[in-house]
Amino acid sequence: MKKIFVLALFLAGIASAQQAGNADEGKKLFTRDGCWECHGYAGQGSRDGARIAATVLTEQAFIRYVRKPSGAMPAFVEKILPDPQLADIYAYVKTLPAPKPVKDVPLLNQMKNAK
Repeated sequence: MKKIFVLALFLAGIASAQQAGNADEGKKLFTRDGCWECHGYAGQGSRDGARIAATVLTEQAFIRYVRKPSGAMPAFVEKILPDPQLADIYAYVKTLPAPKPVKDVPLLNQMKNAK
């Protein structure tokens, strides 16, 4: 029984390692497939797309959302954007730094204090 448990842990480790995306490839896909058009090159978001830098979504939640988004985002089915490519995009998105807090952006502080 102990050997089966150890084997199961080993196989689970292999499966999770295979799911990990490649951030360099994800950056290429993010650009090629036009993600940047709505989400910005830095994942900062825009009028047309949500901020995705420093996302709290897990890889699986990210993939589920891309497959069946809410709002105006078009759905990307597996045939158009396979799961391994979405895993790469997710790996790239996870490398994007969080935006600076408002207090660290002088112009935003000026605008905030002008009200």
